[in-house]
Amino acid sequence: MGGPADGPGVPRAAQPAPLRDKADSKPKPAKRKRGIVGRRRSGGGRRGSLIRRCFYWLAVAAVWCIVAGIGVTGWVGMHLPPIHSLEIPKRPPTVQVLGLDGRLLAARGEMGGSALALTEMPTYLPQAFIAIEDRRFYSHTGIDVMGMARAVFANLARRGISQGGSTITQQLAKNLFLRPERTLMRKLEEAVLALWLERKYSKKQILELYLNRVYFGAGAYGVEAAAQRYFRKSARHVTLAEAALLAGLVKSPSRLMPTRNYDGAERRAQLVLAAMSEAGMVTETALKAAALHPPKVVKAGSGSANYAADWVMDVVNDVVGQVENDLIVDTTLDPAMQAAAEKAIVDILTERGKKFDVEQAALVAMTPDGEVRALVGGRDYQESPFNRAVTAKRQPGSAFKPFVYLTAIERGLTPDSVREDRPIALKNWKPENYKREYYGPVTLAQALALSLNTVSVRLTLEFGPTAVARTAHRLGIVSKLETNASLALGTSEVSLLELVGAYAPFANGGIAVAPHVVEQVRSADGKVLYSRAPFVRNRIIEPGYVAMMNQMMRGTIRIGTARRADLPGWPAAGKTGTSQDFRDAWFVGFTGRLVTGVWFGNDDSSPTKKLTGGNLPVEVWSRFMKPAHQGLPVVDLPGASALPPFAPPPSQPSAHAPPSGYAPSVPAPSAYAPSAPIPPAAIPSASPSAAARSPRQEAGVDGWLLDRLWSRR
Repeated sequence: MGGPADGPGVPRAAQPAPLRDKADSKPKPAKRKRGIVGRRRSGGGRRGSLIRRCFYWLAVAAVWCIVAGIGVTGWVGMHLPPIHSLEIPKRPPTVQVLGLDGRLLAARGEMGGSALALTEMPTYLPQAFIAIEDRRFYSHTGIDVMGMARAVFANLARRGISQGGSTITQQLAKNLFLRPERTLMRKLEEAVLALWLERKYSKKQILELYLNRVYFGAGAYGVEAAAQRYFRKSARHVTLAEAALLAGLVKSPSRLMPTRNYDGAERRAQLVLAAMSEAGMVTETALKAAALHPPKVVKAGSGSANYAADWVMDVVNDVVGQVENDLIVDTTLDPAMQAAAEKAIVDILTERGKKFDVEQAALVAMTPDGEVRALVGGRDYQESPFNRAVTAKRQPGSAFKPFVYLTAIERGLTPDSVREDRPIALKNWKPENYKREYYGPVTLAQALALSLNTVSVRLTLEFGPTAVARTAHRLGIVSKLETNASLALGTSEVSLLELVGAYAPFANGGIAVAPHVVEQVRSADGKVLYSRAPFVRNRIIEPGYVAMMNQMMRGTIRIGTARRADLPGWPAAGKTGTSQDFRDAWFVGFTGRLVTGVWFGNDDSSPTKKLTGGNLPVEVWSRFMKPAHQGLPVVDLPGASALPPFAPPPSQPSAHAPPSGYAPSVPAPSAYAPSAPIPPAAIPSASPSAAARSPRQEAGVDGWLLDRLWSRR
């Protein structure tokens, strides 16, 4: 049985191929489509290969960057001290100087304030620094790569340094170990040290170190010192607004110092608050409260308490030795009196300094027992820290005369004893009265009140310059005194502090005092390292002599050279002084509560425009003493109430009394010697010793004095 040619019995492979025409020999469209897909797949492979090659080279570059970073780190590390031996530098000790009421007056030490733990600060204080300085502080390892990249792009966009990429850890590394210069090498060292700090210390420790050592301007290091300087409070008690202001200062402490640029500091503080809000650190309610209560910065004064603090540090070094740990010093200084003294001096120099061509002044106030309540060593501590109250020595002029008169009183004279006020000549020296006016016979009380130079010289010659020098030293003058006739007019230099201390026995009834300012020195943990011994009352002037001297020195204020002294209701006494050529002007006055001395002059000893002790010094004394005595019960001067009323001034050759003692510009001799004979003149005296004088003494006391002094040579 046969079948068709394509029947099932014949295999397909054996079947003959069908006949095709020419049209069928052309490629089919399906084959063309397969060719296109193949080409597309080939292009995609090339693109993938390119991407793979990019990733490869990026990886290679990253590896090389890592290698380079390791190399640079190693190279920088070679120029640093061995990391394993590197330690946080010990914090320099701080000495806190406290006033009589326990308030901080000043601080000494590089850091300027005590270190506080984070737990002692309000939470928002460290948060403010993190928000504005290093928001990723708790997530980075010492270097914030994202922050650095952001800073680089910002600086490139603005073509300058507009942002910094340093973390808090880097800033701490810079403050602890590095120099302040801005170089690439220092930045590399900073980065390496930051990595080391993060490895060795916790975030809490790093932040605590930073807050206690960063600089805030005005000499304040650390948040405690800055809070005390700008707000007069501890950093423990700062408000949110105050914390924001402090955090804003670290960017540029000198430029943003709120005592000079409050607006700039406040604008920066607003940026800090905005950053804190953005980071979710503060609530809207807290922000509104901060806006309603902006920080009040304490006005920067002349810093007069620093003069006292310098003196305190000298005392501390003497009583406890070298300062190696934090100390707290309790002093006798009264902050209110200190502020009043500073204000009085600054105001007077501002108002009238140019008129008298005088640039500097100083003031010392102490109790009759020698406790210093206020000390101002100059016009402005920031401009000149030289302490004119303690260190400077100048001629006291007639302010030295009470020692001359006390010498005479202790040797038998009284305030009613009479001496002659007339010209006197000693070799090439002719001491004269101010305005060259003379009164003839005058009592000692009148002569001291009117500051008559010739009477003071006569008394010095009568009892001897050595006796006068001994009296001054006994009362508290420690400077060397030249024992010649010119000593009568205060030509030997003394400090204001020792002169005020030497007047204190007149105010306390004749008891020796040692001016002092330090009561107690304590360590930071409260251990007492020094405590001043109780006051020992050693009498150096008899009460009767104190009464006479106070009676005479009251006349200086009643009728004499200090008539401008104004202290209503308080019995007061004192003495003015003016050195030769009006170089120095003094007034030391006292009540039963306070002894205060004031000095005016120029640092180069140039003459003023006829400034006398009865002028600006008396005015400053009055401005200070009024608030210092406010609210205190009135007390009399020792022995003054037991004496008769003060005698009126003598008849005067002119309508004006001399305003102050004056040492002429003629150089004083180094040793006194008689010159041409002085016409004899009997000087009546009310003293008991007058009857015992020899006939020659009664015939011519001046000649007898000079003969006696000459015979001693």
